[in-house]
Amino acid sequence: MQLDDLLQRYFATSDISSISPDALSAGIEHCRVDFGLTKDRGKRFALWALLHMLGAAPDLDVAFENEEDREAARNFMDLLAAPVGDDSEQREG
Repeated sequence: MQLDDLLQRYFATSDISSISPDALSAGIEHCRVDFGLTKDRGKRFALWALLHMLGAAPDLDVAFENEEDREAARNFMDLLAAPVGDDSEQREG
Protein backbone atom coordinates (compact mmCIF):
# COMPACT_ATOMS: atom_id res chain seq x y z
CA MET A 1 0.00 0.00 0.00
CA GLN A 2 1.31 3.42 -0.97
CA LEU A 3 0.84 6.44 1.30
CA ASP A 4 -0.65 8.49 -1.54
CA ASP A 5 -3.19 5.73 -2.20
CA LEU A 6 -4.15 5.57 1.48
CA LEU A 7 -4.54 9.34 1.69
CA GLN A 8 -6.67 9.34 -1.45
CA ARG A 9 -8.84 6.49 -0.16
CA TYR A 10 -9.48 7.90 3.30
CA PHE A 11 -9.23 11.66 2.73
CA ALA A 12 -9.99 12.10 -1.00
CA THR A 13 -6.66 13.84 -1.56
CA SER A 14 -2.97 13.01 -1.51
CA ASP A 15 -2.17 16.49 -0.14
CA ILE A 16 -2.47 16.06 3.61
CA SER A 17 -2.13 19.81 4.20
CA SER A 18 -5.39 20.44 2.33
CA ILE A 19 -7.54 18.13 4.49
CA SER A 20 -10.17 19.97 6.51
CA PRO A 21 -10.58 19.07 10.20
CA ASP A 22 -13.96 17.42 9.52
CA ALA A 23 -12.56 15.39 6.61
CA LEU A 24 -9.58 14.40 8.76
CA SER A 25 -11.84 13.15 11.53
CA ALA A 26 -14.07 11.24 9.12
CA GLY A 27 -11.08 9.72 7.31
CA ILE A 28 -9.47 8.61 10.57
CA GLU A 29 -12.71 6.95 11.66
CA HIS A 30 -13.02 5.16 8.29
CA CYS A 31 -9.38 4.02 8.56
CA ARG A 32 -9.97 2.72 12.11
CA VAL A 33 -12.96 0.70 10.95
CA ASP A 34 -10.99 -0.83 8.08
CA PHE A 35 -8.08 -1.52 10.43
CA GLY A 36 -10.40 -3.41 12.76
CA LEU A 37 -11.93 -5.44 9.95
CA THR A 38 -8.89 -6.45 7.90
CA LYS A 39 -7.06 -9.68 8.67
CA ASP A 40 -4.19 -9.14 6.20
CA ARG A 41 -1.06 -8.39 8.27
CA GLY A 42 0.49 -6.11 5.67
CA LYS A 43 -2.65 -4.05 5.21
CA ARG A 44 -3.14 -3.85 8.98
CA PHE A 45 0.41 -2.56 9.38
CA ALA A 46 -0.03 0.05 6.65
CA LEU A 47 -3.28 1.27 8.20
CA TRP A 48 -1.74 1.33 11.68
CA ALA A 49 1.25 3.30 10.32
CA LEU A 50 -1.06 5.88 8.76
CA LEU A 51 -3.05 6.14 11.97
CA HIS A 52 0.18 6.47 13.95
CA MET A 53 1.39 9.34 11.78
CA LEU A 54 -1.97 11.04 12.37
CA GLY A 55 -1.78 10.50 16.13
CA ALA A 56 -4.73 8.11 16.14
CA ALA A 57 -3.21 4.60 16.25
CA PRO A 58 -4.23 2.04 18.84
CA ASP A 59 -1.59 0.82 21.30
CA LEU A 60 0.69 -1.91 19.96
CA ASP A 61 -0.58 -4.62 22.30
CA VAL A 62 -4.12 -3.91 21.08
CA ALA A 63 -3.23 -3.45 17.43
CA PHE A 64 -1.06 -6.52 16.85
CA GLU A 65 -1.36 -10.06 18.17
CA ASN A 66 1.97 -11.07 16.62
CA GLU A 67 5.17 -10.00 18.42
CA GLU A 68 6.97 -9.60 15.08
CA ASP A 69 4.35 -7.06 14.02
CA ARG A 70 4.70 -5.17 17.30
CA GLU A 71 8.48 -5.10 16.87
CA ALA A 72 8.11 -3.82 13.28
CA ALA A 73 5.81 -1.10 14.60
CA ARG A 74 8.37 -0.14 17.26
CA ASN A 75 11.05 0.08 14.56
CA PHE A 76 8.75 2.26 12.46
CA MET A 77 8.16 4.60 15.41
CA ASP A 78 11.92 4.80 16.02
CA LEU A 79 12.54 5.71 12.38
CA LEU A 80 9.96 8.48 12.54
CA ALA A 81 11.47 9.81 15.76
CA ALA A 82 15.04 9.88 14.39
CA PRO A 83 16.54 13.29 13.62
CA VAL A 84 16.27 14.34 10.00
CA GLY A 85 18.85 16.20 7.97
CA ASP A 86 21.99 15.51 10.00
CA ASP A 87 23.98 13.05 7.92
CA SER A 88 27.34 13.96 9.49
CA GLU A 89 27.52 10.57 11.21
CA GLN A 90 27.22 8.81 7.86
CA ARG A 91 30.13 10.82 6.43
CA GLU A 92 32.37 10.11 9.43
CA GLY A 93 32.07 6.32 9.12
